Amino acid sequence: MTAPAPKQKQVGQSYLSLVWWKFKRNRVALVGGILLVSMYVSFVLLPEFISPYTLTHTSDFTEAPATHLHFVDAEGNFHARPFIYGFEQKLDFKTRARTYVEDTTKMYPIYFFPRGDAYKLFGLIPLDRHLYGVDQATNPDAVVLLMGSDALGRDWFSRIMYGGRLSLMIGLIGQVLTLTFGTILGVMSGYYGGAVDQVIQRTTEFLSAFPEIPLFMALAAAIPQYWSQLTVYFMLTLILSFVRWGGLARQVRGLILSSREREYVLAAKSAGASDARLMFRHLLPGTMSHVIVIATLAIPGMILAETALSWLGLGIRPPLTSWGTLLQDAATVRAIHNTPWELWTVPFILLTILAYNMLGDGLRDALDPYGAR
Repeated sequence: MTAPAPKQKQVGQSYLSLVWWKFKRNRVALVGGILLVSMYVSFVLLPEFISPYTLTHTSDFTEAPATHLHFVDAEGNFHARPFIYGFEQKLDFKTRARTYVEDTTKMYPIYFFPRGDAYKLFGLIPLDRHLYGVDQATNPDAVVLLMGSDALGRDWFSRIMYGGRLSLMIGLIGQVLTLTFGTILGVMSGYYGGAVDQVIQRTTEFLSAFPEIPLFMALAAAIPQYWSQLTVYFMLTLILSFVRWGGLARQVRGLILSSREREYVLAAKSAGASDARLMFRHLLPGTMSHVIVIATLAIPGMILAETALSWLGLGIRPPLTSWGTLLQDAATVRAIHNTPWELWTVPFILLTILAYNMLGDGLRDALDPYGAR
């Protein structure tokens, strides 16, 4: 008799492995995810290192244009290390306008990891190394301005890096709070129904009846002027979360209504499971794929809301810096005419929103791995 053939082990893919397999096939979503990871590492974790100067560093070159990198000097000689020329200020006596021209007699090499302004990496580690810059010890009057300077002589690129930390974090923290409020109240509304459902749904309708921007303006204007800037930052985050949780709660409620009478929920109830266990152990996990997609697509709205409030002067205020406060500096005709480089903030905002939308669309398809491919 022949020996029976050995049984082959059945290997199946888990849900998460299917989600990852489908997500990594979406190149647009991968690009969006890589962009976001790069931006959060750069703007949130390492702005002090990447920026050539600290946020409070000023120079004599006010409203100066960007410095240009050169490899070939005025005499035609090639240099392996890039360098910049010094600035020479000139005043037009007719228009009273200040202009800058390159002084070819002053050459300043650009170094990687030079010493500069002292800072604390991650708020803990004291350092004075920056990603790039000039040697400030030997050339204290030299400045490298990739995107020009503002009216106080501060490097605009450094301000964008520091401002990105608050703008990106307020979107992320605000959406976490929105998820917390929206999912908990949505689950309660769909599970209990009755009076609880009526109170929660009427509250969401009441909030949605107000136009968003005027409501944001009214709530932000109620923040006392004497509060510290850090308190204003967290209060603004709470305001954005408080106003935006209603839409998510209504969607979660609809999903819970369609799931609460299913067999596994009825079986858990008959086994004596408590209401909290039924809501948060059995019903809520079934909505998480939908919630994650909604959250990913809603974060750009949080960032835009903060930017709009700060631009209107009702959000984050100086000395704290966000992309909204930077746009406020560029909100005049004079600024657009004399310092158009201050509009460099806009591409960073647009790139962040585009990356979140790319990631959200990819997650929406990947979290349904059994759908059409």
